[in-house]
Amino acid sequence: MTNEIKVPDIGADEVEVTEILVKVGDKIKPEQSLLSVEGDKAAMDIPSPAGGVVKEIKVKTGDKIETGSLIMIFEGDAEEDSKDSDDKDPQNAKQADDKKSDDKTSDKQKSADSKPAEKKSGGSASKDVEVPDIGGDPVEVTEILVKVGDSVKADQSLLSVEGDKASMEVPAPFEGKVKEIKVSVGDKVETGSLIMVFETAADDADSVEQSADSASEDSSKDDKKDDKKGDSKSDNNASGQSSAKADSADKADKGDGFVENKAYAHASPVIRRLAREFGINLAKVNGTGRKGRVVKEDVQNYVKQLVKQAESGSVAGAGGVGGEHSKLGFDLIAWPKVDFAKFGEVESKPLSRIQKLSGNNLHRNWVRIPHVTQFDEADITGLEDFRKEQNALAEKKKMGVKYTPLVFIMKAVAKALEDYPTFCSSLSEDGQSLIMKKYIHLGIAVDTPNGLVVPVVKDVNKKGIIELSRELMEISSKAREGKLSSADMQGGCFTISSLGGIGGTAFTPIVNAPEVAILGVSKSEIKPKWNGKEFEPKLMVPLSVSYDHRVIDGALAARFTATLASYLADIRQIIM
Repeated sequence: MTNEIKVPDIGADEVEVTEILVKVGDKIKPEQSLLSVEGDKAAMDIPSPAGGVVKEIKVKTGDKIETGSLIMIFEGDAEEDSKDSDDKDPQNAKQADDKKSDDKTSDKQKSADSKPAEKKSGGSASKDVEVPDIGGDPVEVTEILVKVGDSVKADQSLLSVEGDKASMEVPAPFEGKVKEIKVSVGDKVETGSLIMVFETAADDADSVEQSADSASEDSSKDDKKDDKKGDSKSDNNASGQSSAKADSADKADKGDGFVENKAYAHASPVIRRLAREFGINLAKVNGTGRKGRVVKEDVQNYVKQLVKQAESGSVAGAGGVGGEHSKLGFDLIAWPKVDFAKFGEVESKPLSRIQKLSGNNLHRNWVRIPHVTQFDEADITGLEDFRKEQNALAEKKKMGVKYTPLVFIMKAVAKALEDYPTFCSSLSEDGQSLIMKKYIHLGIAVDTPNGLVVPVVKDVNKKGIIELSRELMEISSKAREGKLSSADMQGGCFTISSLGGIGGTAFTPIVNAPEVAILGVSKSEIKPKWNGKEFEPKLMVPLSVSYDHRVIDGALAARFTATLASYLADIRQIIM
């Protein structure tokens, strides 16, 4: 026999079919997901209320459906056939209905009995706050954002945590007053870990008991209902289950769930579960479905691509076992384990958050990019004289600005990048093309008490020395105070690392991927330079340009460095 499958109770609003998860001929089990739909508030899956074989699919992707809409027709399975035979025998049918009623009463009673009671204290109750679904890996608590006694609203951030892949915040699943904090900075937590205890209004606790009481009352009422309503009870069960799914999807949308890096991936709950099983960050998967939705085939193709890269030894940071070298496709022996304490007194000092993040990035860039460093030096005698004159004038006019050598170097670099745009490019993900950037944003490495950061100064080629000086002072101050936002450190196309104020004659800076080159500036010094007739004292600054040899060859690097040196030797060329 055939069985019409309709949309259960999902509320009053229409939803859009975003993905059909089965096809004609598939054998379906009860509660198996049939469709993915999306409304104004949430994305959810429509489960099957019964088992059977898909005979017809009455909807297609993009259709609008609502509660009661016909979506599929099933051919009945063995359970349906058994039901038909029972219907033919009134006595058997009555016995089956009585058994269903008894089972339902028993289940509801068990549910009511097993419902945990809240711990009451006068007019309030204590409720545990646990870590929501953040994947399988433990994360480290880096900051506690509330304290005991604080009144917290639902979705307010409670903790900052950091894992191997991202930093994120844990939101409050409900409102209340912080009674206890069960974790401290540095602790490792995972999905389901107890982090806090909230004190909530007694009404919230009473509602739990009321729900248990109502379950008992419902079971008593069900016993008195007419046997003829057995079928409608079954329909209501399916509707209730689906409604619960919609509610849980709603909660996830409001913040109870976790979205890595706070980036939203357009995917159904089924796809999210699949991604969690494989440990995949959906934000990195290219969605080919309607409106950029990530579908099952996208996840499968992404996994296949990672497998191919791993087999060819070209994948970095894609997970797996065997340590960092294994991730990078190398078969290296592990570091020896040394007990340093047997040689003398030791102390373990944890790395700062910035040190850990930058360390991983630097290691990846050093191993994956074939570095070459071109060394040169520039005569900045005239530039330094001009800089000192302008600083004296600025101080006399009380302009509130100080010109540093770095600002002039930034302008010279911007001019050289216009002449050699390859240095302002990035290699595409597949390594088959260059992405040429039509803007010049320079990253400036800044040494802070917590480690190295690289804020970005935008449109350097379009700004004057005065404007750049003020902006550099401001962004350097923010960096040292730890007030840089993620936007302040994004968008760079070339980086400058200046150690001239400290010392050194040369060094090999590491390319800041996905950029393809970086300039290192060392301490300037007076050197004798031959002018054709005699030696003259000249102020020379050492330049070290590291570059990605896959993109830039040695001859081009030498020309770029020589051009940069010539601009620094005569800054009048910058305005030409």
